[in-house]
Amino acid sequence: MALTGLDIFKQLPRTNCKDCGLSTCLAFAMALSNGSTSLDLCPHVSATAKEFLDSAFAPAMRSVTVGAGPNQITLGGETVLFRHDKTFINQTAIVIKVSDTMSSAELNDKIRTINDLTMKRMGQQIGVNAIAVTNDSQTPETFKAAVDTVAAQAKNLHLVLLTEQADSLEAALPGIAGQKPLVGSATADNWQEIIALAKRYAVPVIVKGTGLEDTAVLIEKVSSEYKELVIDTGIRNTATALVALTRMRRLALRKKFRPFGFPTIAFTTAEDPNEEILQAGVFVAKYASVVVLKADEKPYVLPLLTCRMNIYTDPQKPIAVEANLYEIGAVTPESPVYVCTNFSLTYYAVEGEVIASKIPGYIIAVDTEGTSVLTAWASGRFDAQIISEFVRKCGIAEKVTHRSLVIPGYVAVISGKLQEKSGWNVIVGPQEAVGIPAFAKAYYPRKA
Repeated sequence: MALTGLDIFKQLPRTNCKDCGLSTCLAFAMALSNGSTSLDLCPHVSATAKEFLDSAFAPAMRSVTVGAGPNQITLGGETVLFRHDKTFINQTAIVIKVSDTMSSAELNDKIRTINDLTMKRMGQQIGVNAIAVTNDSQTPETFKAAVDTVAAQAKNLHLVLLTEQADSLEAALPGIAGQKPLVGSATADNWQEIIALAKRYAVPVIVKGTGLEDTAVLIEKVSSEYKELVIDTGIRNTATALVALTRMRRLALRKKFRPFGFPTIAFTTAEDPNEEILQAGVFVAKYASVVVLKADEKPYVLPLLTCRMNIYTDPQKPIAVEANLYEIGAVTPESPVYVCTNFSLTYYAVEGEVIASKIPGYIIAVDTEGTSVLTAWASGRFDAQIISEFVRKCGIAEKVTHRSLVIPGYVAVISGKLQEKSGWNVIVGPQEAVGIPAFAKAYYPRKA
């Protein structure tokens, strides 16, 4: 339960010294309760009170980073149960696992396959995030060799080390600790050893329980010594795991139950890749921070990446491409010039149809703050004045010998004004992007 201003006031020195910049300690407490100031501004608060208030103000779900440098990923840190309430923050990490019992050739082939699990969608490059190495051999030397191979060959992918043997982690960590892998699992039987290693090498740890209650008890023990934790309930049945993940998110966010205020990890179990991807999709939706799976073929994994992208897109912020002039195909000075908004769905629909027409062309994506054609026009972001100014700035006049612009049919009403303001001939194109191929072949037959 959140602290009230009076609850906070009771923890303050109550000297009304004004060193915090406010007139009284009560005013400072009220400002703290609504988040408009920081406890650090009070130089006289006791260490005990500071520890209590810091704990009370700590986020309901802790953020944990995996990896080093600009490519690191952040797990957890979520603040809502449903993305439309605000938004989800940190995407679920998709991890493909390999075994240390694979032959050298098998492991190298697998790594190459996983490296290739990437694609460009809506202007963004998306792909899997990490490779998990499982210690199926139960041998430290074999595990270390597999980890070193993956670390050397994985491109922009992080490492997850899956073993419950402290000696295997001890063997593998020294050479790759700088990459800050996620390691585990710490269990009720081995957590002191695993946490000691995690502290030494400053890496995040998976804590594995055997159900919700057992996991909560174990997390309370472990978190008293180390905070960089990822929770594994040990539940592998899909339906039961879904219920557990949902309960943990609710307890963490709604009840401020600290033992569950950490990122979570889930593992798929299905042998059939179609079923496995369905399992993974369930965990991405609710509410795993990391999903570990075996499937590594594009027809299975790329749809999962698309699903994740859709779930973690901010529903209150349209996806936009950079407002710019784009060349599609081998353009010439006679190529057609299409005008659209910089809303991603609009731009990529137009781009796809220009490609399909087999007639190279230019696309001017006008800055409409990522809104669609009709929405932008209705709000005054896609009118004759704005378009004509963008046409002048984008440099299209230096690239083509003609002076013709093709605008979407839905905004035909602006054609006269746009022609007057821009000095260009304005052609009203099809209403929908799908009509571009037929339109282009009709207007530019010599280029077909």
